[in-house]
Amino acid sequence: MKGSVALITGGTSGIGRVSADMFAKRGARVVLTGRREADGQEAVRRIQASGGEAHFVKGDVSLEADVRRMVEETVSRFGRLDYAFNNAGIEGEVARPITEARMQNFRTVFDINVLGVMLSMKHQIPAMLANGGGAIVNNASVAGRIGMPGMSVYAASKHAVLGLTRCAALEFARQGVRINAVSPAAIQTDMSDRLVDTLGGAPARDYLTSLHPIGRIGTPEEVAKAVLFLCSDEASFITGHDLLIDGALTVP
Repeated sequence: MKGSVALITGGTSGIGRVSADMFAKRGARVVLTGRREADGQEAVRRIQASGGEAHFVKGDVSLEADVRRMVEETVSRFGRLDYAFNNAGIEGEVARPITEARMQNFRTVFDINVLGVMLSMKHQIPAMLANGGGAIVNNASVAGRIGMPGMSVYAASKHAVLGLTRCAALEFARQGVRINAVSPAAIQTDMSDRLVDTLGGAPARDYLTSLHPIGRIGTPEEVAKAVLFLCSDEASFITGHDLLIDGALTVP
C-alpha cells in the first residue's frame, strides 16, 4: 500500500485507531476523522513517531458539510483517495425492548451509523473515481445479520449499513470501486465495555464471551486485518461482500 491514501472515520479509538496504525505500517498515508480533537491528534503523533504519515480532520459524519470537508482535505493534502474505512458508529441505548425505544435515540443512532455511511460513500466514491478506483469497507456488525433482544435500533441501523454496502457495490462494480463490509461480533473496545456495564458487569461479560464458540471475544487487531485484506489487491475479485468476524457466533 506504499504511496496510497486511506481515510478512516471514527479513527480516534478502538477498531478505527488500530486500523489507522495498520494502514500506516503498510505504507499508506492516513487521514483519521472523528469528533475528539485531542484523541485524533494523539493518534496522528503515534503514527508519525513510527515513521508514518497521518493527518487528523475533526468532523461529524452525520453532517454532510463535515464529510465533504473530510474528503476534500484528504485529497488536498495527499493528492488522492484510495481506501476508506467507514468505521464511525455508536451503540446508543441498549437493553431496552422496542416498546421503550425513544425517538431521539433512533435519530441519533441512524444519523451516525446509517446517514454517516451513506454520506461518506457519496463523497468518497467520486474522489476514488478521479484516480481510477479504490476500495471501501463499511463497519457493520453481527447485529446486522441476526436479531438481538434489547438492541432493536442498533441492529436495524447495522442491517441498513449492509443494504447500503450491497447497493453501492453493484452501482460501481464496473468502475473500479470495490465496496464491502465487515461484521464483527463482540470486540474488546470501549463500546463493548459500555455494553457490559449496562448489562451488569462481570457476569454479563462472562455471558457475552460464552456466546462465541471460539471461547473469547475478538480484538481490534483482528478486525483491522480483515479491513486491510478487503482493501488490498488480494481481495481484487471481492465486492458487495459482508465478512463476518465473529468467532462462530452466528453459525446455526
